[in-house]
Amino acid sequence: MTTAMGAALRRIQLGNALSAFGNGFTVPFTFIYVSQVRGLGAGTAGVVLATFAIAALFVLPFTGRVIDRRGPVPVAVAGTVLAAAGSLGLGLSGSEAGVIAAAGALGAGISVVQPALATMIVWCSTTATRSRAFATQFFLNNLGLGVGGLIGGLIVDTAHPSSFIRLFAIEATMFLVLGAVVAGVRLPRSATSGGDRAAIRAADAPAASAASAGWRALLSDRAMVMLCVLGFVMFFACYGQFESGLSAFAVQVTRISPATLGIALAANTAVIVLAQFVVLRLVEHRRRSRVIAGVGIVWAAAWLVAWVSGLAHGHHAAAVTAIIATYALFGLGEAMLAPTVSPLVADLAPDRMVGQYNSAFALVKQLALALGPAVGGVLVGAGAYDAYLLMLVVCSLAISAVALRLGRRLTAAQDSPTRPTRVVARSEARTPTTTAA
Repeated sequence: MTTAMGAALRRIQLGNALSAFGNGFTVPFTFIYVSQVRGLGAGTAGVVLATFAIAALFVLPFTGRVIDRRGPVPVAVAGTVLAAAGSLGLGLSGSEAGVIAAAGALGAGISVVQPALATMIVWCSTTATRSRAFATQFFLNNLGLGVGGLIGGLIVDTAHPSSFIRLFAIEATMFLVLGAVVAGVRLPRSATSGGDRAAIRAADAPAASAASAGWRALLSDRAMVMLCVLGFVMFFACYGQFESGLSAFAVQVTRISPATLGIALAANTAVIVLAQFVVLRLVEHRRRSRVIAGVGIVWAAAWLVAWVSGLAHGHHAAAVTAIIATYALFGLGEAMLAPTVSPLVADLAPDRMVGQYNSAFALVKQLALALGPAVGGVLVGAGAYDAYLLMLVVCSLAISAVALRLGRRLTAAQDSPTRPTRVVARSEARTPTTTAA
């Protein structure tokens, strides 16, 4: 990695950390703010949270193509401005329509920023350094969210709505700081995965036809399609349950207090922050598909431990220990995923489609995050706890099975994060590889 690439990457990571820090001020308190402080009720608060995901589903199908045609920097800057406007709007709006509209702007802005930042990280790293770059991003995200949430908890006061306005103002400011930092990044021309921009634009005309061709090319890449299926199951079985089914199970069945649930969530973040670089050293020289398969085993164990916590609710100390261990195991799995999945998406992408591949994977993530809470909420709400946990154990084991199958479709360079060069197609029509190392 060149000096210019390293300098650009450090600026990107700094901006990303500051943005996560600002986001941490509001994420834990948005539901309470809308439902109680603004007095709009739990129903409206639920709609606001759903709007974040819906907005992402609207913008992500087009974001990747714009990134590949215009570059990630202007897209990221536009996304930060939109997110800042949405965040400030949430803080100032007192009506149902106002908070929903603001949530849509915030959700769309964040959804635009994420694949743009991922593409910038790809451009500023090599295959040998990419796993560490994405692991660092994940570590800084969680550290920023955790510190922001702690400070936000000290500032917020439900009796004083102005305290919430300060939280959203801080978040909006941090989005603008991210935009300013990103705008000043000089991406190394030699590292830009988009290649020669003039040639790309000539090849991409007309735009509508090119966009359609881009999606056809992506869907014809069987390895990428399989990775998207894998990503959907991962986000459905883990992240999609954190704030819905798992938390409801912990309170209703394990019978822990909300305060203890907060400790469990803190344990999840603590494992990620403390273990991320230890885990990185253990996995960065191993095949990515096998590391992801290992995540499925870890998460299956986490759901089994959660099951045990429900059976041991008569023994309070054991039940509490089990549910905290559940969240800690999820954190371990997340730390294993950070240096594997995002770099693999980048290494599967043709040079001129890195943005589109990142956006497609982000779209799959949002679909899982929208469906996961809905399915989990229905099963737990109906009292079908055993069916709920069995479904998630099966999903976790499916992660392992699909990951191993995916490994057979990857080249040695794609499956190994330490090879010196990226293996991507340079031609207009790319035929996915089917060999495995």
